[in-house]
Amino acid sequence: MYPENPHLRFLLFLAVAAIAAGGAAAGTTLTASLSGHQIKIRWSGLPAPDGLDYVAIYSPPSSRDRDFLGYLFLNGSASWRGGSGELSLPRLPTLRAPYQFRLFRWPANEYSYHHIDHDRNPLPHGKHRVAVSGEVSVGDPARPEQVHLAFADGIDEMRVLFVCGDRGKRVVRYGLQKEDEKEWKEVGTDVSTYEQKHMCDWPANSSVAWRDPGFVFDGLMKGLEPGRRYFYKVGSDTGGWSEIYSFISRDSEANETNAFLFGDMGTYVPYNTYIRTQAESLSTVKWILRDIEALGDKPAFISHIGDISYARGYSWVWDHFFSQIEPIAANTPYHVCIGNHEYDWPSQPWKPWWATYGKDGGGECGIPYSVKFRMPGNSILPTGNGGPDTRNLYYSFDSGVVHFVYMSTETNFVQGSDQYNFLKVDLEKVNRSRTPFVVFQGHRPMYTSSDETRDAALKQQMLQHLEPLLVTYNVTLALWGHVHRYERFCPMKNFQCVNTSSSFQYSGAPVHLVIGMGGQDWQPIWQPRPDHPDVPIFPQPERSMYRGGEFGYTRLVATREKLTLTYVGNHDGQVHDMVEIFSGLVSSNSSVAEPVDGTKHGTGDSTVRKISPLYLEIGGSVLFALLLGFSFGFLIRRKKEAAQWTPVKNEES
Repeated sequence: MYPENPHLRFLLFLAVAAIAAGGAAAGTTLTASLSGHQIKIRWSGLPAPDGLDYVAIYSPPSSRDRDFLGYLFLNGSASWRGGSGELSLPRLPTLRAPYQFRLFRWPANEYSYHHIDHDRNPLPHGKHRVAVSGEVSVGDPARPEQVHLAFADGIDEMRVLFVCGDRGKRVVRYGLQKEDEKEWKEVGTDVSTYEQKHMCDWPANSSVAWRDPGFVFDGLMKGLEPGRRYFYKVGSDTGGWSEIYSFISRDSEANETNAFLFGDMGTYVPYNTYIRTQAESLSTVKWILRDIEALGDKPAFISHIGDISYARGYSWVWDHFFSQIEPIAANTPYHVCIGNHEYDWPSQPWKPWWATYGKDGGGECGIPYSVKFRMPGNSILPTGNGGPDTRNLYYSFDSGVVHFVYMSTETNFVQGSDQYNFLKVDLEKVNRSRTPFVVFQGHRPMYTSSDETRDAALKQQMLQHLEPLLVTYNVTLALWGHVHRYERFCPMKNFQCVNTSSSFQYSGAPVHLVIGMGGQDWQPIWQPRPDHPDVPIFPQPERSMYRGGEFGYTRLVATREKLTLTYVGNHDGQVHDMVEIFSGLVSSNSSVAEPVDGTKHGTGDSTVRKISPLYLEIGGSVLFALLLGFSFGFLIRRKKEAAQWTPVKNEES
């Protein structure tokens, strides 16, 4: 029964209203604290708990209730029904402000599909707050975080980028002896950032998604000796230093190349949030780290061809991404090219009728990508809203015996464009005696057997404008992302295979591979057979040599004679597909590879021609038979009981 006293009714009304407005419920406590590499969240005294009650995560603590980073349901704790419990979070990245946690009720009758996440699940509305934790500081904003390397324009250079919470002076110190820092060199850094007003649109420019990105520092280590392990650290005496990392410098004379290549990896975020995040990305990083450690002092680099973090405008996801890759990227150069989820927005300047450039960038318009990375070259385009220029669009570099080329499928690539002209001139200039293999990379694929119909017109433009370049200039591999599967095609041009083996000498057309299986878990179906609309079947075209849906990455190993690309699956860390391509070059006595084409070079040196092992065997057998017959006749004529000779050795013995 309701109390008859009107004053009591009014007091009850005020109590309920206070809770609904966000006041803390009496007796309910919420605490959060760092415990090793985890944050422990504990609560008690929650009356009548419900399965939809949740803890929301905030940074900075001044954020409004509805502007949370993410949330965890209390029912993740085994004891939640008793009104108390504990949840654990892995150590979160430093966001240059403390974290705070708030406990909310979420009545079932307010569970609404009008406010949904990326997967169309209802999102909490930030109402009915009942408890608030104290602030939890993770890391020191002044100390460098998110350290990652990249090749620079000079062969004797290495670039390092990192983030701090202020723009005070930071430097890079580096040297060959880890224990002798007094002999290390020191170089300064450039600093840059971007602001909320630079974002193109929602959600990137909203209070929900925007967080201070800090300041990006860019240092260039110079004068590196080739093929040596260098040690380095970044920071300052006043703000603090990073730990000491190391890398192997580039060697222009190296006769081996090692690289790890994939697309569409994304980021794992250990809580529910507005967008889907990619738990499989953790496995990709784990296995690549294993392989890098196994290389020892051999140089390598990493290639991530588009759809980098999948932040989709939610800026703190970039912080998670760089924290996640730091174990590999702080010690191995990490290279990228731009994808639709970094760049695309309707206000971008290039909008041909056939393009499918929508809102995949979440209003970022390529700005975080352009500031947080710095690749070789100087490809720049103005951003559609007047913010910082878009960078890191197309570039190239040599690594050992391979020339690597990166392009942007999101900006103008048709004949006559700046990008097309760059690609043409770059491919024309490749020194095939130094780099007999060429690997070409971009985000959206030229070839795929997935049912990715919305890009059909764009693929036609790529076939028209780019495929002739790949064929004319003898590109070895063409690697693409965007489709979240692995697929290897035969070497082909205009959909026609020129070879169907998995081990062959370069045959006049590139092998196309789709390698977008790095972590994003949305998978398109394969192209169905058109005469099976009711019960679709998905035949594998003859030009598709291997295709699969397992997550993973590819591993490239090349010498002057052979390039091998293997597909490693995340589910077991083992190789599941492989292609071998021979250059047709062999080593001469001077250890310099020459083309096997019967031509003479300007120096007058003749080429070294490969001789088939079968021919060697036949020739050796004939010679042996002749000698044997001659010796036998000699014995008969001389009537000697025995004769001895040194056996003839062929080149295989």
